Amino acid sequence: MDLSWSHHVFSRRRTLAAATGLAAGALLPTGPAFAAAAQYTNPVIWQDFADIDVMRVGDTYYASASTMHYSPGAPVLRSYDLVNWEIAGHAVPALDFGAKYDLNGARGYVRGIWASSLAYRPSNRTFYWLGQIDFARTYLYTATAVEGPWSRLTTISTPYYDAGLLVDTDDTLYVAYGNTTISVAQLSRDGRTQVRTQEVFRTPSSVGTLEGARFYKISGQYYIFLTRPANGQYILKSSNGPFGPYTMRQVLLDLRGPIPGGGVPHQGGLVRTQSGAWYYMAFVDAYPGGRMPALAPVTWTADGWPVVQLVDGAWGTTYPLPAVPTPPRQVTPMTGVDTFDGTSLKPRWEWNHNPDNTRWSVGNGLTLRTATVTHDLYWARNTLTHRIQGPTSTATVQLDHSAMRDGDRAGLALLRDSSAWIGLKRDGGATRVVTVTGLTMDGNWNTTGTGTELASAPVSGGRVWLRANADIRPGAPRPGTFSYSTDGITFTRLGPAFSMGNDWRFFMGYRFALFNHATQALGGAVRVTRFEVSTP
Repeated sequence: MDLSWSHHVFSRRRTLAAATGLAAGALLPTGPAFAAAAQYTNPVIWQDFADIDVMRVGDTYYASASTMHYSPGAPVLRSYDLVNWEIAGHAVPALDFGAKYDLNGARGYVRGIWASSLAYRPSNRTFYWLGQIDFARTYLYTATAVEGPWSRLTTISTPYYDAGLLVDTDDTLYVAYGNTTISVAQLSRDGRTQVRTQEVFRTPSSVGTLEGARFYKISGQYYIFLTRPANGQYILKSSNGPFGPYTMRQVLLDLRGPIPGGGVPHQGGLVRTQSGAWYYMAFVDAYPGGRMPALAPVTWTADGWPVVQLVDGAWGTTYPLPAVPTPPRQVTPMTGVDTFDGTSLKPRWEWNHNPDNTRWSVGNGLTLRTATVTHDLYWARNTLTHRIQGPTSTATVQLDHSAMRDGDRAGLALLRDSSAWIGLKRDGGATRVVTVTGLTMDGNWNTTGTGTELASAPVSGGRVWLRANADIRPGAPRPGTFSYSTDGITFTRLGPAFSMGNDWRFFMGYRFALFNHATQALGGAVRVTRFEVSTP
C-alpha cells in the first residue's frame, strides 16, 4: 500500500476491460463435467481482509491481513481447505506505536497495520509477523500458536515497506520490501537485527509502481511476488540466490474479477496444498465493504513461472474445491450471535484505535462505560467494530441503557470516513432513539462533520433493540438503513437511508460499530447483551 495517491487514482478508476492479462493465460475447461465437480464461490470471504499473506503449516492454512488503525491488529485467519476461514487471533495485541493510536491528542486513521507478512519457522516451531509502522521502523512479533500470546521480538530501524518474510530452507530469514525499488534484507539468526540489505530490482517505468512483496523459495528458485496497484500482479525470479539478479514477468493485468462492480484481483500470496496444487489468494476492491479475498488455482510453466487459471477469460466466480484432507472440524463462523460471555472478546472484534481497558468488560454482556467526553465519534475511545458481511447483512444489538447519564450518546454505527448511526441520546433525564448522519472526514482524516440528527422517537424503560442493514455490493454508493424496537420483535424504520460511499482512499471498508461516549461528563454506561450479524 502507498499513501502517495496519484498512481492509485489512475489505476483504480480504470474501466475494467475483459482482457486476458496473463503471461500464459490458461483457461479452465467448461461444460457438464466441469460443472458437476464440487465447487467453491468467490469471494471466499465476503469481508474486508486486504493485503493477504497466506501459508500452510502441516494440514492447516493461515493468512494475515491489514487493519490500519483498528486494535488488536493484524488478524490471523485459519482454514483447513482454503475456502472456509475463521479468525484465530491477532498478531499485534495492541497498537503501542504512539499516543495517536490511543486517540490521545492525535489520531492514527489510515496508519498502523499496512501490508505485512506472516511466516512460520519450523526450526523453533514459531510463527513470525513482520510489518513497518509509520514509515519509521519495523516490528517483529512471534508466537508458538496463532491464538497467542504474541509478543514483540524486536524493533528494526529500517522500515520494510510492504514486506514479505521468507524462512529459507537453511533457516535464514530474508525480507523483500519496497515500492518501485525492491530490496532484500537478511536478518540475524535470531531475527532481532538486520545483517545486510540490498536493492535487487528497479521497476521499469513502463510498468509504473510495484509493491506488496511476498517472498518465496520454490524448487530452488527465489520469487518476489509484487502488485501493481490496483490492477496488476507481477513476479520476479532469481536463479542466483535471494539477492538476485531478478527477471520480471507479468502475471495479470486488468483482469476481470469475480465480484460484479468490483476491481481486479491483486496483492495477495501463493500457497501450495498437501497434494502439490498451487493457489493464489488475492483481494478484490469491493467498496463500500472493503477488499475481499478471492482464490484461484495456479499452474506453472516448464521454465518456472506461475499462471493463474481463468474461466472465460476472467478470474473465475467458481472453481473446483481444492483437494485436501477432510478438515478435523468446522471453522468458527465469522457471523452469528455474540452474547459476550467468557472473559475476553472474540477475535472477530476490533476497536477503533486502542481501547481504554479500564472502561469496558465482558461476561454477562459487553459493558461500555463512557471513556471520552466529545461531540465527535471519531475522537471517542472504546468504539468496538465488526466487519460487515457481504453482499448484504444486518446487525441487531440488544442494549440496556438504564445506566446512561445526561449527555451520553450510545448506539450502532456504520463507521467509515463518512458515517451514520442509530442510537440513544440522554438529555435532561429523557432518552430518545435517534438517527444521525453527516459524520465526515476530509482527505487528511480530520473531522469535517460531527453529525446531524435526522429523526427521533422517545423511548421508555431501560432496554432497546437497534438494527442497521448494510448493502455493500460494489460499483456504486449503497444504502444503509436503521430501525429500532422496544420488544425485539417489531422494528420501526427510523430516518432516511444513508448513502455508503465507495471511494477507496480510506482503504478499510465500512464496519458495524458499537459506541458509548459522553458529551458532558464521564460516569455513564450501557450494556450490550446480544449482538447478531445475519444475512438474507
